[in-house]
Amino acid sequence: MLRTEQVTSAEGKSPPLGLSFSVEVDASSDLAFDDQRVDALLTIRARSTAEAPSGAPVAEILIMDKSLSMAGHGKLNEAKRAMCAAVDTLPDGTYLGIVAGHHGAEVIYPVTGGLARIDAAARTAAKNRILDQFPEGGTAIGKWLTCADRLFATVAARGTVRHAVLYTDGKDEHETPEELGSALEACTDRFVCDARGLGDDWQYAELLRITEALHGTADAVVTISDLTRDFTRLMEQARRIVVPRVYLGLRVNERFRLDFVRQTLPVEAHLTAQQQRHDDEIHIPLGSWPPEDRQYLISLRLDPATLRVGEELRAAQITLRAERNDGSREPCAAPEALVVVRRATSDFPVRTPASHTRVENLHELGMAMRACADAQQSGRFEKADQELRIALELAESLGETARLRLLRTVTVTGPDGRPRLSRTAPRGIMQQLGLSSTRTVAPDADPTHPPAHGRSLQRRCRRCGTTTTTATARLPRHCEECGHEFGDRADEQGDGRDGGRDGDTPVDAS
Repeated sequence: MLRTEQVTSAEGKSPPLGLSFSVEVDASSDLAFDDQRVDALLTIRARSTAEAPSGAPVAEILIMDKSLSMAGHGKLNEAKRAMCAAVDTLPDGTYLGIVAGHHGAEVIYPVTGGLARIDAAARTAAKNRILDQFPEGGTAIGKWLTCADRLFATVAARGTVRHAVLYTDGKDEHETPEELGSALEACTDRFVCDARGLGDDWQYAELLRITEALHGTADAVVTISDLTRDFTRLMEQARRIVVPRVYLGLRVNERFRLDFVRQTLPVEAHLTAQQQRHDDEIHIPLGSWPPEDRQYLISLRLDPATLRVGEELRAAQITLRAERNDGSREPCAAPEALVVVRRATSDFPVRTPASHTRVENLHELGMAMRACADAQQSGRFEKADQELRIALELAESLGETARLRLLRTVTVTGPDGRPRLSRTAPRGIMQQLGLSSTRTVAPDADPTHPPAHGRSLQRRCRRCGTTTTTATARLPRHCEECGHEFGDRADEQGDGRDGGRDGDTPVDAS
């Protein structure tokens, strides 16, 4: 049976900093006899309240790439114009810092250390420092972020919204991937960062790595003159942030273990590695919050032999928490339980919620888009064509109109009459394809394309034994547990004639 619950702010607790949170839990409480996994889809809604206070203090750090590659095509001049426009957008009283990045990092404003409060004089001084910069050196984004983290630490108030934005026009060539990873790990849950790729000579995977760790957005600014408009919009969006830090608290039953937590809306991001132990709960940082909706998929693993048949068991208690000014993490929605019951037979008709099927198909769409971009950049065009066709089919069936339009801009008709990737697709657009792979929309955002319903397929991995589920419109192509690729398209048909390959089992998900 489908179990859906909605909770509101805990009784007697005032909404933290003017947001009222609600949580909807969409999960099946029934487990088949041999199920080893239970999933729950959480939709978290945050709405402004009539009693909203004046707002938390805001600290903003602008990170400008001034590496030598910025010297060409007027890029640095356009970037300076965008940075100055961003400074003009900030309201009085905002804490401001500006970091200029190359193979190192320089705090160019304020020159006295710490962050400065914005007023008319501060705006003029900050813009003068931006205009004084000249291109030099290389690119080391981890050092830029570490510098920003030190600046944010100079603002003592715990309730401060900490937001950074950076752009880069090149690859992160002057530090190792491990050095960038160490910097991101140190900065996680300390501030939010949006990242932009300028032009076409950067790596989309690096930007996604940054924004996934720092709960930001990544986008491409292929036309250099668009950067000013984009930065201005980012500053306006940052002003909507109300709650500096929110956490998903999970108290997991000892017979279960947390497998993964993945944000699924409005962008896809893997959050499992960010988990923290806090008292007797696992806390997953969810970043800063404006009034908006987000969605998360939680997956727990279990040994079915440890569950008695027919026993109603609380697999996990879910508590949404917000950090208050004193540093405590207080509930901002009433705790709820994820309850499951193991049934007596392996063929018990467990119904997979349609929302879960849609989420898995969106995950497959993103994987296909990234695989297409990666294959094109390495010259493997047949692979790129195959992934493009998969992405086109999924985007159309899911009603993902924005991503479908982007895919069609790089699609031509091949000699065989089938869609294929244009051999002249610009690198910048392919990079944008990679970034857009993580963006999702709510299923009711486009009423002309309802979410996919109907049957789903399970595929069992021969390597680790994990069962992966998705819709029949497209079989799962990779194991969710170990990443094993299931096979070619002939293997994906699920006709029972795969000669011992990974198995497909139809399941009614209506």
